[in-house]
Amino acid sequence: MTDVLASEFLKLRTVRSTTYLLLSLVVTLAGGALVSYLMTADYDVQPPDVQAHFGAADPGVMVVPFGQFVLGVLGALAVTSEYGSGMIRTALVSVPKRKSLLLAKTAVVGGVSAVVGAVLALLAYLVGELITGDRPKPISAYDSLSDAWPTLLANTASLVLLGLFGLGLGFLLRSTAGALVTLCGLLFVIPGISLLLPSPWDDRVYSVMLPVLAPQLSGELPNPPLTPLAAGVAMICYLVVALGGGLVALLRRDA
Repeated sequence: MTDVLASEFLKLRTVRSTTYLLLSLVVTLAGGALVSYLMTADYDVQPPDVQAHFGAADPGVMVVPFGQFVLGVLGALAVTSEYGSGMIRTALVSVPKRKSLLLAKTAVVGGVSAVVGAVLALLAYLVGELITGDRPKPISAYDSLSDAWPTLLANTASLVLLGLFGLGLGFLLRSTAGALVTLCGLLFVIPGISLLLPSPWDDRVYSVMLPVLAPQLSGELPNPPLTPLAAGVAMICYLVVALGGGLVALLRRDA
C-alpha cells in the first residue's frame, strides 16, 4: 500500500495542472488582500455612523469559495486526467484491487487538500489581520487568533471536503468537463437558485448547500438554520455520496 500511495502522490505533484491550480490560489489570495486593503482604506475616511455598517475586510470571504472550487478541480483531475489519457488502464493493471486504488487516491488528495486548505485559511486570516491592524469590528473580522480558530478549522474542513468531493465526481463521471460543470453548479449556481424558492424552503435548502456549511459548522452565522453538528453531518453526507458513488462506478464499470 505504501508503494501505491507514493505512486499516487508522485502523479499528483508532477502534473502541470496541479502547479497551475496552486498558483491560482496564490493569485486569489493576492486579490483578496487587495479587496481587504481597499475596504480598509475606505473605512478610514468614513464617519463613525457609516463605519458601523461596514462588512469585515476578510480576504477569506473571497479566497475560501474559490479555494473550494480549485481543490474540487484538483481532486477531479486526479482521476479524469487518467481516464482521458488512458493511463487508468495501466493504473488498474498495477493495482488490480480497485478499492485499494480509490483508497490511495483518497488518502493523497485528502492529505494534500488538508495541507493546502489549512495554509490557505491561515494565510487569509494573517493577511486580513495585517491589513486591518488594531481596527475594531466590524472592519476587523476577529478579535484574536483564538476567536478565529473555529472559522479557520471549519474553512479547512470545507476545503478538504471539496477536494474529496471532486475526487468522487471524477470516478463517477470520468469526464473533466462534466466534473467542472457539476462543481460550478453546486458551488455557484444552485445555491443562488435555492434562494428563489418560497419561504421557508429557501432557507432550508440553502442551508445544506456546500458554500454555507463551513460558516454554520463554525457557528459564525447568527441564528443559522443548521447547528454545527447538523452542518458537520451534512458535510459527511456529501462525502459519502460522492466517494460511495465513485467506488460503485469504479467497481462496476470497465476501464
